[in-house]
Amino acid sequence: SLLLMAGIVAAVALCRLAARRRPGAFLRELLGTFQICACTNELCLLAGAGLPPPAALALTYGFTVLHGLTLAGSTCNPCGTLQQVWADGASLGAGGLRVGAQFAAAVLARGFMHFIWSLEIAEPHSGAPWRGCSDPLQTTETQAFFIELLFSAVFQLAVLQLHTIHPSFRVHFIALLITMLVYSGGNLTGAIFNPALAFSLHPYCFYDKFLSYSLVYWIAPSLGKFLKLLST
Repeated sequence: SLLLMAGIVAAVALCRLAARRRPGAFLRELLGTFQICACTNELCLLAGAGLPPPAALALTYGFTVLHGLTLAGSTCNPCGTLQQVWADGASLGAGGLRVGAQFAAAVLARGFMHFIWSLEIAEPHSGAPWRGCSDPLQTTETQAFFIELLFSAVFQLAVLQLHTIHPSFRVHFIALLITMLVYSGGNLTGAIFNPALAFSLHPYCFYDKFLSYSLVYWIAPSLGKFLKLLST
């Protein structure tokens, strides 16, 4: 599994390097979101297969640092893109294109991981879930809504406060914060606060209970971002 995730990161890095002359916002978001979604799908599979919590948190921190170092210039989060449209005056059309790339990457990553799991190249892959909602909500919908909203607002506040820190150190602070949020609420909602990532991890839940899951994993983190902007 570790070699698989490392291979995904290396492949995305090579694609970004090959496209460095004409990177384009769409391609950056597509590749970056694919990397995050694919690796997180594998991490969630490992956690569900009995990986000890300390090891799961260590991998979460390590790969979050790796994503931060290798995906500079990409938001990989529809909430972050909408925030840039709202606060930074980015073009609405360009923002919509980037959000489309992020959700397209989420679908591609899920399909890719399904294919990899079907090969059963690692022991946890033999029991990988294929269809149906695994129901990540282990609390009421109302509590889950406010958990995702709060985590998104806290994350946004931290990012704004850390913008003056050197990028080499900032990525570690952000990774530590994400790991702490996963530790705090991962057993209740998954602590995702990223609509594209949530759709990649739990697509069938959105098919079965679209309203509930869209409120928790799409509307709540978006509100968390915008409430922080409105308060400044």
